[in-house]
Amino acid sequence: MCLAIPGKIIEITTNDRSTALVDIMGVRRRVDLGLLAENAPVAGDWVLIHVGFAMSKISEADAQEQMRLLSMLGEAEAAFQEVTGYGLDDSPPTSQAKAGAHPAGS
Repeated sequence: MCLAIPGKIIEITTNDRSTALVDIMGVRRRVDLGLLAENAPVAGDWVLIHVGFAMSKISEADAQEQMRLLSMLGEAEAAFQEVTGYGLDDSPPTSQAKAGAHPAGS
């Protein structure tokens, strides 16, 4: 199944604003922002992420609803596995998230 997973932008990590450090289910990963160049996100924004690319900006309420739906469908663990399997760098996950975890800051 293809999953779009919500994440909160922690910081923009390049001068050209093309990548960001994003908290996704308690795991921090670098995410490509190139698809959002016309509506560039900033630190604190929520985005939907698929295979390392931010696909769209969303509200925090929408991020929480997305995680609730993933949990309800039994896909939270699959989402966590997808998150830990990508990133623009080779750094290990900074923390372990539990199935059914809520977005950071909720």
